[in-house]
Amino acid sequence: MKLAKFLKLSASILRRLDKLLPPEAEEPDWQAWAYRWQAVGRKGILESLPKPHTFPLSRLAAVDTQIKRLVRNTEQFLNGKPANNALLTGARGTGKSSLVKALLHEYGDRGLRLIEVDKTDLVNLPALLQIIEKRKEKYIIFCDDLSFDEGDSSYKALKTALDGGLSQRCDNALVYATSNRRHLMPEYMDENTATTGIRGEVNPKEAIEEKISLSDRFGLWLSFYPFDQNDYLQAVENWLDSYGLSLDETTRKAALNWSLARGSRSGRIAWQFVCDWAGRSPEERVLD
Repeated sequence: MKLAKFLKLSASILRRLDKLLPPEAEEPDWQAWAYRWQAVGRKGILESLPKPHTFPLSRLAAVDTQIKRLVRNTEQFLNGKPANNALLTGARGTGKSSLVKALLHEYGDRGLRLIEVDKTDLVNLPALLQIIEKRKEKYIIFCDDLSFDEGDSSYKALKTALDGGLSQRCDNALVYATSNRRHLMPEYMDENTATTGIRGEVNPKEAIEEKISLSDRFGLWLSFYPFDQNDYLQAVENWLDSYGLSLDETTRKAALNWSLARGSRSGRIAWQFVCDWAGRSPEERVLD
């Protein structure tokens, strides 16, 4: 009787523990083109994404220069030549993340792979590099919307992985990060003066050097700028084409009204408009 009660209690405890413990690590599906890295303990889990969100580079508007430079860097990487880690910064919704995702569509059949890593999982980035360093594919480690708050020390793991660690850099991996902040960390007005500021920093210049040292480890900087009306309409036309639609006068006016209602013009706003417009029936495609 006591044994049966003990076994029942043990089974109950194990079921509850199973909900708290991370899943058992398994060999990744190396046939996939995209993955997500999640830190677990001192290591992590590389989860394959069978249906990644990607599309042709031709869908992007008003970023031709940025596309050209990142494509050149990526092709150097794929050809086994020296290439840089890349930091894409600037206005929101202008195609930073989309550009990185589109690279997978263009170069996946040439062995390019994309690994999404959240900033909270960067602390175990060295463990990820150990997993992929012997693979024949080329990996872009994608950190989207990367920024760090005051007092957040997790950026130090990324600094070491990018450049400055004792171990040799992984030859088949680059880091492409996007951010609305060029220096990735908050900056304050008192840091632009020669005084110690209200927080009493004895060597304020050293604090500034510490902040910009992370962005300096990205060899390629690409800046993205707000869209004007023509850029916005070009983005709308590009996305409409993917649904077999064209930018006629009614659609043009509806797209402009949509941007006015949102108070912004960007590639993201264009995509959101097209999602709404393409989802309507022909009879519903009228001006609101």
